[in-house]
Amino acid sequence: MELPQVRRIAATLGIAATLAVLLATVSFSAAASARSAPKHAVPGGRDSSQPDQVIQWNQTLLQLLQTPGAQPATVHPTRSMAITQLAVYDAVDAIEGGYAPYLRQHPVPRAASPDAAAAAAAHTVLLALFPSQQPAIDAKFQDSLSQIGGRHVRQGIRVGTDAADAILAARANDGSAATPPPFAPQAGPGEYQLTPPSFQQPVFTHWAAVQPFALRAADQFRPPAPPSVTSSRYAADFNEVKSLGDVNSATRTPEQTQIGQFWGAAPVQNVWNQIAQTAGMAHHNTLTQNARMFAVLDSSVADGVIALYDSKYAFHRWRPVTAVQGADNDGNPDTAGDPTWTPLATTALDPSYAGAHAEISASAATALRAFFGSDRQDLSLTNATLPGVMRSFQSFSQAAEEASLSRIYAGQHFRYDEDAGQALGGQVGDFVSTHILVPVEQGR
Repeated sequence: MELPQVRRIAATLGIAATLAVLLATVSFSAAASARSAPKHAVPGGRDSSQPDQVIQWNQTLLQLLQTPGAQPATVHPTRSMAITQLAVYDAVDAIEGGYAPYLRQHPVPRAASPDAAAAAAAHTVLLALFPSQQPAIDAKFQDSLSQIGGRHVRQGIRVGTDAADAILAARANDGSAATPPPFAPQAGPGEYQLTPPSFQQPVFTHWAAVQPFALRAADQFRPPAPPSVTSSRYAADFNEVKSLGDVNSATRTPEQTQIGQFWGAAPVQNVWNQIAQTAGMAHHNTLTQNARMFAVLDSSVADGVIALYDSKYAFHRWRPVTAVQGADNDGNPDTAGDPTWTPLATTALDPSYAGAHAEISASAATALRAFFGSDRQDLSLTNATLPGVMRSFQSFSQAAEEASLSRIYAGQHFRYDEDAGQALGGQVGDFVSTHILVPVEQGR
């Protein structure tokens, strides 16, 4: 393929130094870099206007995930994210060293190009995970090679390909390819029922059986049971979401409506990868640092989702739309039903406990806080579907908190769902950050 044609195809993917993203864009204020640069930042590092190969392939990954039909609907996208980033990490770390590998590594030429290794690892994994997108993936790879150059590119490609093949082999029988078993709703107050308007089967009913990337088991940090539907805690959370989450709510403020819509406009795990890539550039991360940042982040998020679905199908708690419409039969004197109640956003197709936005955001924020050594980050988020709207935060945890609250405002979750999701995400993020990919001194 001629280079001009390669560049045209790559351009259709949006592969550029601008970091524009399909559904959302994330930008850090300049103050973030100056005030809270991480201890491992390298002065005079790569210019933030020139993303390295780890950043570029993260961008490619996110855009492939937005391509309809690119991967099976029964495979959660966080698996693809973790596999890709772990392959990139192992490829770069095999050459640069300094951190424990994810999988056992064979000796490699130290002169091999780490940039080529990163690109080759991502290229090999993405071809395996998104075979229908081969022309675009190949085009991006040729574009990467045209940027890298140097004498040891072929060695780097071999290192990257070997790392990718190893992680793909390790995940080949991880349970993700199983056919999701149909869910049979049980009768009684609190039990999850298929939700309007489509009353479709819930999703990822098999995901708790998928092999985690770092956790010992899906139920390692399983939350305690949700509150009884006859309890005062349940009534308080019921009445909160009934009031704030109604599509025609008179108590939800305009800002709360904006928050509910903003965080539901793009897959939340994608938003956190966008936050990470912009943070990495703002702090002038090295290639190795970016590789490790994404690997820890996406392993935390992927394991958090496995743990999340363990909780959802262990407790199969009903969604607010079912609870409010049927509250007259829940046995709680402090709740009142409304058969016409409709949430601000269409209800997601799975049980309510624990909350996904809360869990994913907490695991991501915890992983990023551990990586940068600080929670303090000034950041601003915009979303192409809500022109003129900007959400600003001063820390990773503040962004995660708003993501969690957004699901109450959208009528998707009870507050106890979000509390459980936040606790679960924090535990998963802490565990992953301290048990894999650690500095070699800690790994001995």
